[in-house]
Amino acid sequence: MGDVVVVGAGPVGLTAALAVRALGRPVTVVEAGAMDRIRPGSRAIFLHRATLQILERIQPGLGHELSSHGLGWSTKRTLYRGREVFRRTYPPPSPNALPAATSLPQIVTERVLHAACIDAGVEFIWNSEVTKATASPTGVRIESGAGVIADARYVIAADGARSAVRESAGLHLEGPRTSNAFVIVDTAEDPAEPLPLERVFHYEHPAVGFRNVLFVPFAGHWRVDLQCNADDDPDAFSGVDGVRQWLPKVMPAKYAERVTWVSTYVFRQAIANSFVDATRRILLTGEAAHVFAPFGARGLNSGVADAFVAVKAIDAALDVDPSAAEQLINQFAQSRRAAAERNRAASSTALTHLVASAPSTRLIRRAAAALAPVMPSAGRWLDAAPYGPPLGAPDSDGMQY
Repeated sequence: MGDVVVVGAGPVGLTAALAVRALGRPVTVVEAGAMDRIRPGSRAIFLHRATLQILERIQPGLGHELSSHGLGWSTKRTLYRGREVFRRTYPPPSPNALPAATSLPQIVTERVLHAACIDAGVEFIWNSEVTKATASPTGVRIESGAGVIADARYVIAADGARSAVRESAGLHLEGPRTSNAFVIVDTAEDPAEPLPLERVFHYEHPAVGFRNVLFVPFAGHWRVDLQCNADDDPDAFSGVDGVRQWLPKVMPAKYAERVTWVSTYVFRQAIANSFVDATRRILLTGEAAHVFAPFGARGLNSGVADAFVAVKAIDAALDVDPSAAEQLINQFAQSRRAAAERNRAASSTALTHLVASAPSTRLIRRAAAALAPVMPSAGRWLDAAPYGPPLGAPDSDGMQY
């Protein structure tokens, strides 16, 4: 029986595996897909400095390597009905310092983390979809449809929002879904004639029926988010013809011919009822533990923190008696669930502001836009509100997420 098995080879699972190896313990990662699986689209594209710092703590140089593959933007702009209400340009970061954030495709993040795992001696089992995790007071048995995959003293579940490990442990996500759909379009940058590297948010863009539109650059691409109205048919905006109708209205027409990925989301704001099972042998991390709307980029970033804290707890628990071990695992579960509650509250605040279903919210936004030319604080608020409150001070685990 091994010490630790990680289920899921996404960024959170790979981070957990690296953290285990950094402490000198063996670890195996079990993944349903193939090593060369395709992961299209702008999922989890934004890594904050706090996340890069965690990766640096696990393996010096890793945060810097990821940032070298990513894209940083120094200007952010916000417009209300076509009129700019806020603009700020930050000075370039020091060449030797980690940037405030970096944006890159998830597949690139996974490629860098996987290479680091191989160098660190992580074992992988690919093409093995976990269907059952049976826990006892002494360990966990991981099974697929083909039989037993592995036995471990502890299992870190990083197998996503539909986590089979979570469900087989009797745990479940709790929380509402949003009423408005969001259409996400990735379109490749034109290297010969690129757009300025700016994050741009449009409140009530007049060219698309006064719907909100967000532009975020990431390595080689632009991500464009269109917020549908509650009574919209998202398919009318996400199909090939639909995208070709609205995208040229908000950016140069050539980008409608450079689309690489389109998806539609109705976001859920849900947290697992517990981050650890009854035996204190299965620990939930990332989307196995929580799912948030992406505003403020709290999903992956908090998942990396989950993984780091989970591994610290397991490492300590492996060296103490069962009673003390349970206490250490409980501390992980309590601290990371508290962090998830804070992140859900923050992303819910952003959603409430964006959806603006209450007339009073729309009125406040309109008033702030009118005041922005003479009251800079109104413009700053309009710029910040779609992303929720800023990160607070680190918690008792030293984590900001």
